[in-house]
Amino acid sequence: MQAPTACLGGEMGASGRVNLPAPRSCGSVRHRRNIVQAVSAPAQQSAPAEKAAPSGKYCESTWQTRRRPTRTVEVGPVRIGSEHKIALQTMTTTDTRDVDATVDQVMRCADAGADMVRITVQGMQEAKACGKIRDRLFQKGYSTPLVADIHFQPKVAMLVAEAFEKIRINPGNFSDGRKTFEEMTYDDPAQFAAEREYMRTKFEPLVEKCKRLNRAMRIGTNHGSLSARILSFYGDTPRGMVESAFEFADMCRDMNYHNFLFSMKASNPLVMVQAYRLLAEEMYAKKWDYPIHLGVTEAGEGEDGRMKSAIGIGSLLMDGIGDTIRVSLTEDPELEMDPCRQLAGIGERAVAEGLGVAEFHETTRDTHDFGRRIGQLPEQRQGDGKYDYRSLLHRDGSVLSAVTLQDLANPDLLYRALGCKLAVGMPFKDLATSDAIFLRDVPPADDFEARRALSRLAESGVHSIVPLATLQQTPLPGAVAAIDLRDALGGAPPLPEGTTRFVITVDGTETADEIRSLKDLDAVMVLLRTAPGVSRIHASRRVFDVIKGADLQVPVIHHQWLPGKPEKDTLVISTGTEIGGLLVDGLGDGVLVEYPQEDLSFLRVMSFGLLQGARMRNIKTEYVSCPSCGRTLFDLQEVTEQIRTKTGHLPGVSIAVMGCIVNGPGEMADADFGYVGGAPGKIDLYVGKEVVRRAIPMEGACDELIELIKQHDRWVEMEPEEEESIEERQHQVVTSISDAFWSSALEGMVIDRGAGRTEPQVVSSQASAVLARKACRGDGSSIEQCQLQALKPSVMLCVDPEPQLEWIKERQHSGALIGCARTGEQHPSA
Repeated sequence: MQAPTACLGGEMGASGRVNLPAPRSCGSVRHRRNIVQAVSAPAQQSAPAEKAAPSGKYCESTWQTRRRPTRTVEVGPVRIGSEHKIALQTMTTTDTRDVDATVDQVMRCADAGADMVRITVQGMQEAKACGKIRDRLFQKGYSTPLVADIHFQPKVAMLVAEAFEKIRINPGNFSDGRKTFEEMTYDDPAQFAAEREYMRTKFEPLVEKCKRLNRAMRIGTNHGSLSARILSFYGDTPRGMVESAFEFADMCRDMNYHNFLFSMKASNPLVMVQAYRLLAEEMYAKKWDYPIHLGVTEAGEGEDGRMKSAIGIGSLLMDGIGDTIRVSLTEDPELEMDPCRQLAGIGERAVAEGLGVAEFHETTRDTHDFGRRIGQLPEQRQGDGKYDYRSLLHRDGSVLSAVTLQDLANPDLLYRALGCKLAVGMPFKDLATSDAIFLRDVPPADDFEARRALSRLAESGVHSIVPLATLQQTPLPGAVAAIDLRDALGGAPPLPEGTTRFVITVDGTETADEIRSLKDLDAVMVLLRTAPGVSRIHASRRVFDVIKGADLQVPVIHHQWLPGKPEKDTLVISTGTEIGGLLVDGLGDGVLVEYPQEDLSFLRVMSFGLLQGARMRNIKTEYVSCPSCGRTLFDLQEVTEQIRTKTGHLPGVSIAVMGCIVNGPGEMADADFGYVGGAPGKIDLYVGKEVVRRAIPMEGACDELIELIKQHDRWVEMEPEEEESIEERQHQVVTSISDAFWSSALEGMVIDRGAGRTEPQVVSSQASAVLARKACRGDGSSIEQCQLQALKPSVMLCVDPEPQLEWIKERQHSGALIGCARTGEQHPSA
């Protein structure tokens, strides 16, 4: 075992490095929460045993996706390892003692694509039910391997091994007793070693049984549930996670048992990635070839949960690390399978296609240190005039939004889509407002409304970035020009009138000398949009290696663009994998996600979610929410949503919502506050890892949590929502109109006669009623009046139907159903 290091952790400083606390004393260690665990430099104690320094190699190649070679682990009929497809897993949420419910849920998961299903087994009653569950599934024709999730109970593991194909043990609590955070002192390394021998007496019987019955095992370490003895040597660091797992692996190897694999889960994607890389690095050094199970624990729900999982799991798959995966969501377990399948597909395609770039050797990326490279932010200069470019980028990471001429057709909706606050129709930057916008086309000089909207945005600090060729044809005062690096190798070309600043675009195929030429240019940022067919993660690593090697300070924004309209989940997962996989290494100052067919507001929110998931910029409350299992003592999805509704406006605050004590204090190391099931109908509240209120009735626990946040001066009142525009009310009402109204429609159309118009303006049209219902949410498209006459729609939705009736009648639409966009009420036809 390597000499343990001081437990290092702390907050991210403005420089992008982690501000580390002073080293702790060796004899007695008190543990506290760390937001980003930096590295693992061992403490100043001597270790129980020394081992060779790691080689530094953590994957087969950093410039091409190549799968890490592993042995094969047999889990019933499923094979796990590099010679097999990536296996997909999930976990039941039923009470294990309810055999019928558990069997039904396992079947739903298997039908959804799960190769294995994990079931919590917390006691002897559950272990006895496991035999019935296994038999019942065989009877129904399901041979899907079952995995027993074991905490604290070696005897339970022994019993369930007779029924299930795989056992998951947590080194942090298998034999060390229940989770505590007490101080422990190890003045004599012999005491540390003696406790390992006690662990051996508890663990070896299970190993012998698994070996005899050909059962598989996962040695699954969690960041927040390390044992007190490991914490006292290593702290809650990636190094402690790896060493904890290796203690149990050494015991397995001593008994010539090798049908096992590892996992290193954490709710913080950065810690998770670092721990898995360190695990792989140590296995390369030891010449071990055990498979690896990937997962971000307590990822949460919805887009946030998928984004955090993609950042952690996707980035490792792109390095060829990972043989089986689980996406842990606070949702029904079968819903985990689609994102799981998408991530596995990304990794398998990357390997099959040999995704990568020409070989190069990195010299600047340190996988042991997640200090972020921060580019030099723009400064105001003489000659900038009325435009203040200091707001072009944000120090914690920037979000840029791609805006079209169609978006500019409705300025009020555009302002809101960009996250602006409105006051008397004027936009102002808010906490989650896009920092800048990217325009491929500029409105003509005579489009007063669109140009005024751009001017107002610039005055609020949201500046426009426009390709140089576009500005040369249609100048836009104050716009920032985008210039291709190869067009600026001899110096930046002349800028159009009214433009004083420029950005440089690169595509990842430039030579090292071309990239180094950035030092001679005065660009405010670099937009890195990889060329079609070029691997973003590998090409970007090369670009950053050159930039960092040349000590260039220019900020770099990742620019992602795809044609068409992929599903939202696909967008989240691909963005989290490709760009999140770079941000976990501190490579990048922000993101510009450009999908012309997708909702602008969704892309902005997703981009902020990417930055928050990568621990860069917080614009909302962070939730560490367990995915639920048979131990859960309340409806986790319902309670999580209740807490999110009341506390989601607290940026910088992290709240853990845990269903039971197993997933309680030990697995919420990143949280400021914790809401943990302590007993049926009772909740324990935590501040950090310290329980401060016990056995609170569930009915009032959420309010008690809010009061606790207030007592620690972390609460702010929720701002009242702004009054919505007619258009927004219209779009919301449309979506709530009864199905009966829409089911009678063959075609749908929305019309609106606004102030100053002599005839209603068509807002949206689609060929079918179902599509019309969706389209009415506000794409802002406009259709000529003659098309209204030709289509003869059977449904019309009007902002104010009464004055429209005569107009509709004149145009021979007297057979149409007419609805009011303000109230959703159906009116008789004219």
